[in-house]
Amino acid sequence: MSYRDTIGWKKGIDLVVDIYLFTDTLPITEKYGLKSQLQRSATSIPSNVAEGYGRGTKADYARFVDIALGSTRELQTHLEVCQRIGLGDSSALINQAEEVARALLALRYGLRNPKSNRDT
Repeated sequence: MSYRDTIGWKKGIDLVVDIYLFTDTLPITEKYGLKSQLQRSATSIPSNVAEGYGRGTKADYARFVDIALGSTRELQTHLEVCQRIGLGDSSALINQAEEVARALLALRYGLRNPKSNRDT
């Protein structure tokens, strides 16, 4: 089993695609502001899951899953800012990010539980 088989990575990749579609609707004035921040934090989620898996130990993998979870919360904050300043309805993306967070929490739990498989 690979990191590509985890629900957190799969949902994270789907979220990245949806974030890129959303950021295409943002005004050009946000090219180096929220657009860049949204894309960076979104791509960080599945990237950290993959990097942690590649480190080879459960402890390292769990640490990188924690970083991915932090990026998910950062992304949700950027989306909330978009919503509040009128840059589009990002509520569905906020909810989608929460689904990713739940999957990452389950992955982290599996990695820290001594009876779990490394690829949970």
